[in-house]
Amino acid sequence: MTNRPAGDVARPTDRPEYETTGSGQVRTFLRTADGVPVECVYDPGAGAVYEGFADPWQAVAPGSRDLAFVIAHGFTGDVDRPHVRRVAGVLRGHGAVLTFSFRGHGRSGGRSTVGDKEVLDLAAAVEHARRLGHARVVTVGFSMGGSVVLRHAALRPGTVDAVVSVSAPARWYYQGTAPMRRLHWLVTRPEGRLVGRYGLRTRIHHRDWDPVPLSPVRAVPRIAPTPLLIVHGDRDAYFPLDHPRMLAEAAGGHGELWIEAGMGHAEHAADDALVARIADWAVSAAG
Repeated sequence: MTNRPAGDVARPTDRPEYETTGSGQVRTFLRTADGVPVECVYDPGAGAVYEGFADPWQAVAPGSRDLAFVIAHGFTGDVDRPHVRRVAGVLRGHGAVLTFSFRGHGRSGGRSTVGDKEVLDLAAAVEHARRLGHARVVTVGFSMGGSVVLRHAALRPGTVDAVVSVSAPARWYYQGTAPMRRLHWLVTRPEGRLVGRYGLRTRIHHRDWDPVPLSPVRAVPRIAPTPLLIVHGDRDAYFPLDHPRMLAEAAGGHGELWIEAGMGHAEHAADDALVARIADWAVSAAG
């Protein structure tokens, strides 16, 4: 698949232009390895100090400056969705947070490849967190983003310090539930892609994968020794429990599996208490 910039995007540079918000967040665009502009929002975390700095990238968050969480949202999400901002708000109490919109989502350019080229978007965000001075970077992905953080860690070993995958599929082309059959229609049918573009603010690429990307379950064995946490709800309407169990089995005892009672799917279902527990695990696992 190829992706061309589309939508309302800014012009990224080697030193990204930025805008600050009243909450101290820094909003900018990054450029991926294949040239797609990706919108990101950086929050240096609770207690950040801006006084005396002309450049907001130099803000210091005492006690959390060296740790950054990079959030990979689910399909049809973006940096400004309330559920993404809520998750970011919980994580900022434990470190800096970098959120971004995958290609084809929100104000980012390109078109969604539903988990394939999105690895390049995550790589750009992780690299940006490193450029900002963070010695420890933890990726936290949800649903499609959960598959992306697994593949990113497998394909780019050593670039992150811990990986958290929430509500991710284990294998591609799954249509065993009604929500996944609807999603398959959305992605594969022209009328579905129109619904995605105008109803869900998600621009979806019309081409099939060629080649088919490495599946999450095949990616997981390559992640070790990077710490890995797999989180899944026992009421997930998209992916039943055989998916997280396949991922945990593929990890060969390296990954940790949390099956959450009463939890549904992805960011919407991950309550603040669960996100805080994930943050605690990440802080400890990332060293």
